[in-house]
Amino acid sequence: MTDSRDADAKRLSADSLAQGDPTGWFERLYAAAADGGAVVPWDIAEPNALLVDWLERHERADGGMRALVVGCGLGRDAEHLATLGFETTAFDVSETAIQTARERFPTSDVNYVVADLLAPPAAWDGAFDLVVESITVQSLPVSVRAEATAHVARMVAPGGDLLVIAGIRADGEEVDGPPWPLTRAEIDAFANNGLHSVRVEQVAPAGTPDSVRWRAVFQRS
Repeated sequence: MTDSRDADAKRLSADSLAQGDPTGWFERLYAAAADGGAVVPWDIAEPNALLVDWLERHERADGGMRALVVGCGLGRDAEHLATLGFETTAFDVSETAIQTARERFPTSDVNYVVADLLAPPAAWDGAFDLVVESITVQSLPVSVRAEATAHVARMVAPGGDLLVIAGIRADGEEVDGPPWPLTRAEIDAFANNGLHSVRVEQVAPAGTPDSVRWRAVFQRS
């Protein structure tokens, strides 16, 4: 196990990307972590604070509304949505991540699914009242980013919301990822497939002023 929380992800992603596989490293990382040989840097004890804050201000769980968590990892965000009354589906490309999430939350109401953002189920098109995309697209190389962004937008139902949370990168800034934080243009690119931008802000969770992130909301009319 390495000292840096990001080191294992960087090492495994480099191997995967060198083989032309933009997503295979996720399974390798989660599998190694399950065996105690790696650290998943985004495995934290609480749901994303920027998601929690937004949900407190925008209660949308009336009447069994459907939510989708993109790249759900080990399930913290998905579980939070479920506690608020959302009928929640959460997916990840890693089978080990999904298995671990189910084991961590054995009585969960969340529908955990193994799926690939680059080839999601057609039945999810326009199916969800709230889609949460938190730090997943920024974990993918630029070569597949437009495709991933389009798929995320496509899954929002009429009248539904897309919430995007991501790191911030200035135009032209070189980053040794993953992650590869998003530029403003890459955030604005989620306004496709009938979505329009409602709000784009740079905000830090309470008590962590140095952890500024994008938080952007899009809606399908």
